[in-house]
Amino acid sequence: MSKRTEKVGIVGKYGTRYGSSIRKQMKKIEISQHSKYFCSFCGKKTIKRKSVGIWFCKGCKRDIAGGAWCLNTQAAITARGTVRRLRELTK
Repeated sequence: MSKRTEKVGIVGKYGTRYGSSIRKQMKKIEISQHSKYFCSFCGKKTIKRKSVGIWFCKGCKRDIAGGAWCLNTQAAITARGTVRRLRELTK
């Protein structure tokens, strides 16, 4: 049995609708939201998306708040770095 979608992958379900540029953006988003992420609490790659902004780790059974499509948003990464830098300055 051969693959049905060689180039388009997960967005093959949309067929020829919506245009190629939008489907390429959707492909990137859908791949990131369905992939597994590394858990900083238990050290396993078991975090999956539960619903919009809620992520669940099967390893340590924790619910984690994050971004809508990916676990860490760019704003969260920037804020975490700023807090770490300020914490080091106070020591």
